[in-house]
Amino acid sequence: MTQAVTILNQGGIVIFPTDTAFGIGCRIDDEAAVQKLFQIRRRPQEKATPVLVDTVTMAQRYLEPIPQDVMNNLIESYWPGALTIVLKCKVAMVPHFVRGGGETLGVRIPNHLIARQLIREVGIPVLGPSANFAGEKTPFSIEDLDSALTKQVDFVVEGVCTLKKASTVIDCSAKPWKILRQGALQVSSSML
Repeated sequence: MTQAVTILNQGGIVIFPTDTAFGIGCRIDDEAAVQKLFQIRRRPQEKATPVLVDTVTMAQRYLEPIPQDVMNNLIESYWPGALTIVLKCKVAMVPHFVRGGGETLGVRIPNHLIARQLIREVGIPVLGPSANFAGEKTPFSIEDLDSALTKQVDFVVEGVCTLKKASTVIDCSAKPWKILRQGALQVSSSML
């Protein structure tokens, strides 16, 4: 773990397990690393990427004030867990690529000890898209990782993904909230 943290803090790219799938990440504040991550994944630059945090407090540093109904209905009930929440962010603190040029940020606290320890020790949000080339199969086990991808990163943290299903994504940046992806967490429209 120490090696992965050191590599992230030096601007490296690391693949690591989360509760949902293997993620590929770098520090949110390292624009060169963010650009490299997008190049490695072949991800379109206008497509925002989610970030993983260890605490709500960490998320709040990068977000506009979180609406109370989001806190009560989603964060308190489903974090840590397989729910990515899209909220308005502090644009100046979030690199252009991470937010896809927009004004929102998708944030999640993973329910996974390794992922949370990694983020906690780095001390700031870590990008958390799935560790695959854009459009390719999501890796839910270490065997699913594409060797062409793992050759391009600086370190791979071994571990097990417990849910083996992508996170559910809800856009809470405007009312009514919208489910962008129905994933591991079943969300009923009554919650929206």
